[in-house]
Amino acid sequence: MRDPASFRDPSGYVFSSGDRIFRAINDQAHCNFARFRSSGAYEDLRSKGWIIAADEVDAAASDRAGPHTLEHPKLRFISYPYEWPFTLLKRAALRHLEIHLRALDFEFTLSDASAYNVQFIGTAPIFIDTPSFIPYREGDYWAGQRQFIEQFVNPLLLRSLFGIAHNAWYRGALEGVPTRDIAHLIGPLKRWLAPNLLTNIALPDLLQRKAQQATAPVQGKPRPLPKKALLFMLRRLQRWISRLQPRDVGPTEWQDYGDSNVSYAGDEESRKRAFVAEFSRAAAPSCAWDLGCNTGEYCEVLLRNNAKSAIGFDLDHNALEAAVGRASTGRLQFLPLYSDAANPSPRQGWAEVERLGLHSRAGADAVIALAIVHHLAIGKNVPLASVVGWLTGLAPRGVIEFVPKSDPMIARMLQLRKDIFADYDKDHFEQALGRHCRIARTLELSPGGRTLYEFERRAT
Repeated sequence: MRDPASFRDPSGYVFSSGDRIFRAINDQAHCNFARFRSSGAYEDLRSKGWIIAADEVDAAASDRAGPHTLEHPKLRFISYPYEWPFTLLKRAALRHLEIHLRALDFEFTLSDASAYNVQFIGTAPIFIDTPSFIPYREGDYWAGQRQFIEQFVNPLLLRSLFGIAHNAWYRGALEGVPTRDIAHLIGPLKRWLAPNLLTNIALPDLLQRKAQQATAPVQGKPRPLPKKALLFMLRRLQRWISRLQPRDVGPTEWQDYGDSNVSYAGDEESRKRAFVAEFSRAAAPSCAWDLGCNTGEYCEVLLRNNAKSAIGFDLDHNALEAAVGRASTGRLQFLPLYSDAANPSPRQGWAEVERLGLHSRAGADAVIALAIVHHLAIGKNVPLASVVGWLTGLAPRGVIEFVPKSDPMIARMLQLRKDIFADYDKDHFEQALGRHCRIARTLELSPGGRTLYEFERRAT
């Protein structure tokens, strides 16, 4: 099956056959790849773990006729820049620059600078677009400069300069944040006086506007860009991006939830962790999802108990930054991503298939949804049965926590609003769960209080 996201690449396309991932490339791309391998650049970058493996295979082995075929290892999950927390977007930007600088050592450059060419294994970025490596010629300009600024730098500046998370803006503008928009936000004084903003924002914006206003074509060829100048440009960007930090906009609601919540008493939290650990040891999921992962505590529980990898989703940006820190410090195969469960990433882009929705990418063996049902059913007015149906549709087995109305958290949620949720109770929850799944185990953390349900989805 052809991947609809690779249609823009004139050198070839990605397709799958069964559980294998292939890339068909034309003669020129194949020649470039052969030179890339023989130069030593491929082996150097692979040994660092910076680029994905690519092995040439016979076209017949892939069940697809074509001039040349490469095979790549299959990644557990494809994520998009509008789902990455600030730190992961920053890591992806720096990895892209590191790869470009190292490729230039072998006389290769990158033909573009798309952020979608980077994916993550845990929290480690890896470059996946092999045909982007092309031979460098002295004097070549950086073809992907504008793309790099708009898909990496400008989204980082939104958070770094203004405290605005890039995710919603990026999702609504798949090619990144336009330089003109950032220039307007920064204002004329700052963008002309700060050196990095001048060279990467103000001047490119000025040149773009002049080009659009020009009535006659530009005469002559542009002056060649010496390699030293290109290297200087890339290293300067590298230094600048490495210093960017999220602007402190104060504590968020959930970043300290694990340390300060009063929803559990006595040994309830330790019993909850033990329940999830036992589930993970028995299920041994290849990839587990945690909806509402917060700082990643329960993703770590999964990974310490037989899960091979975990993906956590949350909408609290500070909590996600803490989750990235947890994953990095513990060297966990854990990828924290931004997602609002009531408004997850949709199918979008060209023909609405270029970027797949969250559910279309679901490949989890297990899902945990701890203390999230009430936020959707009461906080977002999603019918309880719909919440249960959506959660159980993400994986064949999992653990869901039900929080009753008597819980202090729900009492706080209903303090200033009318209780219109007549069917939000344990009986209705169990009925909804039973329509889709077999309830394998339960644990009531306190009498009449929060309850954990381990489920196994029925075959359809």
